[in-house]
Amino acid sequence: MCGINGILRLSDDAPRIDRAELLRTRDAMAPRGPDGFGEWFSPSGRIALGHRRLSIIDLSPAGAQPMAWRDGRYRIVFNGEIYNYRELRAELAGRGVEFRSRSDTEVIAALYAREGVAALARLRGMFALAIWDESEGRLLLARDPYGIKPLYYAVAGGTLRFASQVKALEAGGVVSQEPDPAGVAGFLLWGSVPEPLTLRRAVRAVPAGHFLIVEGGRVGEPRPHHRWVDNGAVPPAADIREALTGSVRAHLVADVPVAVFLSAGLDSALLAALAARLLPEPPVTFTLRFASFLGSELDEAPVAAEVARALGTRHTERLVGREEFLDIWPRAIAAMDQPSIDGFNTFLISRAAHEAGLKVVLSGLGGDELFGSYPSFADVPRWAGRVRLLRLIPGLAAAWPGFARRARPRQPRLAGMLRYGGSLPGAYFLRKGLFLPEELPGLLGREVAEEGLAAYDPIADAGKLVDVAGRRSRPRSPAAWRAVHVMESTQYMRNQLLRDSDWASMAHSLELRVPLADALLRQQVAALGFEPARDRGKAAVVRSVAAELPEAIYRRPKTGFHIPVMEWLGGEGTAAGPRDWGADSRRLALRVLGEFGIQAGPEA
Repeated sequence: MCGINGILRLSDDAPRIDRAELLRTRDAMAPRGPDGFGEWFSPSGRIALGHRRLSIIDLSPAGAQPMAWRDGRYRIVFNGEIYNYRELRAELAGRGVEFRSRSDTEVIAALYAREGVAALARLRGMFALAIWDESEGRLLLARDPYGIKPLYYAVAGGTLRFASQVKALEAGGVVSQEPDPAGVAGFLLWGSVPEPLTLRRAVRAVPAGHFLIVEGGRVGEPRPHHRWVDNGAVPPAADIREALTGSVRAHLVADVPVAVFLSAGLDSALLAALAARLLPEPPVTFTLRFASFLGSELDEAPVAAEVARALGTRHTERLVGREEFLDIWPRAIAAMDQPSIDGFNTFLISRAAHEAGLKVVLSGLGGDELFGSYPSFADVPRWAGRVRLLRLIPGLAAAWPGFARRARPRQPRLAGMLRYGGSLPGAYFLRKGLFLPEELPGLLGREVAEEGLAAYDPIADAGKLVDVAGRRSRPRSPAAWRAVHVMESTQYMRNQLLRDSDWASMAHSLELRVPLADALLRQQVAALGFEPARDRGKAAVVRSVAAELPEAIYRRPKTGFHIPVMEWLGGEGTAAGPRDWGADSRRLALRVLGEFGIQAGPEA
């Protein structure tokens, strides 16, 4: 796990590469890689690469980057982990390839040298990488299928720059920090910036599951190396137990200890049970608890402790109160690479894990999307079906906004129900979004809001990977379930949960692994019809795979991993319950955006 960056001159008349800029960008990512650093400048002066290292696999100097392959023809910088690198290495060695290290980085370079971009589809893991081919003058940029690891690029003045963080590109001192109205609008609509947008007009994300080629002075359009299509071209799994065990086993590959973030939820308990079963020694488990929740159903610690006792893990609890959070808040905002209304919980628990000397942890993130356990899996198809019927009532569309404001003043999104909610993507936006598009002029000013909304459509974005069958399906049909699964995985999880997990953990030099957000696992579960989760629910999956878990884990109501941010920030919010979190999230979004230097609100 690392931070990567580079500068490429696209033409002969582009400015010469500034070594100081490369190092400023690289070293702005020092927490991502405190164990080492490196840089490489091509003899031709065309490209320079930088790297910060967090040593997880092959801790020796042989694993250092930028790494050369095939007598220096290829240079690679890589952020992430490839969990099947040992199998790929053995295959390549059988074909006569000789390796100088035990690192997964060298395996990627060797595979790419033989197979080109087809190699990307064979990598199981999380990755953001850049490979320079000196002979062809070609640069490859690529990200993993889920988008677990970030990669951003900017093109200006005949030069391409890339890095693992937007703020790192800004630290180089050259990339413009002009806000992007589309990125700002996207953030207010969802609570996170939807890729490939960023908060900056000059910077774009390499989309998840995509690669782009830079060659002959041209920056190619991103192209997919992974598609969200269920097909039989994957190694089959006999059942859900085999698929899950295989994913956790793969994610335990490391040359350092691997711990588990343990909440009171089924996902983390499942991972802890499988890790305890697969590791030679019981893993360390971490639970975060909050002073405001003590004695309430939101306190996860009692059930987590019972799970830890049942599994025999080495368990640690960490209590966080308001004073500590207020002390940490400025550091969290400084570490946050793109504005988000989430991630503070991961920031706090990652800090505790770092203080305990750990480098790698497993998280249960991805389980709700894989097993269909969000309320949205039932709500979204039901809402879409009801709105289609309501639209048939004469005159209701015109009267609806006023009726909604009077009936449910604390749920302003209800006003957009008839306008947006008749399709699955529209209903999903209403279920998961923050502000309605028509609210943005009052928050950003009419000109900025119109420019942003002209460039970004949240409904089209939510539904871009939902096929026609899914859009038109009946509420309880398998196609509707799969449509919500795809939207949850490629919207909320990708743009918010995974991105937040990256910046919040890497701020503490901690590698966070997500075995339930694994492309091969997802394809295997899809081949099984997402059963038994789709028909019988997540608890049926967990019971069938981890019988050793205590019954208490099934009795606790689902609450999510929330913290009382707005309450702690000054009493502006409330910790009363889930019905208030929507209002708090809207206030928090405006607060966070202000921390990024962009004022939004009724006075904007």
